Amino acid sequence: MERIGILRMPLGNLQSVWNALYTSGFDPEFVDEHSNFDDFSHLIIPGVGHFKAVMDHLHDKDLPKRILDFAASGRPTLGICVGMQLLGLSSTEGDVETQGLGLVNGMVTRLPTEGQVLPHVGWSTVEFKRSHPVTEQLKQGRDYYFVHSYAMTAEIEDPVIGVSSYGRDFVSIVGQDNVVGFQFHPEKSQANGLQLLTNFAYWDGKC
Repeated sequence: MERIGILRMPLGNLQSVWNALYTSGFDPEFVDEHSNFDDFSHLIIPGVGHFKAVMDHLHDKDLPKRILDFAASGRPTLGICVGMQLLGLSSTEGDVETQGLGLVNGMVTRLPTEGQVLPHVGWSTVEFKRSHPVTEQLKQGRDYYFVHSYAMTAEIEDPVIGVSSYGRDFVSIVGQDNVVGFQFHPEKSQANGLQLLTNFAYWDGKC
């Protein structure tokens, strides 16, 4: 039976993610440094804010190793917005290179400012580049809700599931083994976003 943990963060979309899963028929639970991660079948890492500040928070709570151990067990692991960025190798946000969790072979850089307003806020199209269990039953080229100024560029094509564009193309859905990430907010993306979360909740981590 699915038991979904949502990592508690100091800032972010925690309650809206919980509400979206609950609406879809699940009973998610918030988890933190005091929780037993072995009790959960799925882990969601939400996030809003500055990459380095969020990574510092994780280190302060001794959480990176626990997240890495959870992912290494083969259980489905999902990052949302900054949570997706944390899955990568590093970020240059704030003109300082900060190491990520290294679960996905991608790097996070600033979106272009020429002719663009940052942050990128609103609905943008996601083009699927390959099939994946989390995108089943979803049609190509639908819009999802974004709020971000930085985005992942993949070092290799394999992790890329979906691509969007805002000044440049960027990775909007990433997946490597049992780890996936959404740059957009599925919990704010209406029916298509709820379907993504439902697909993740039923996913066994295998592709």
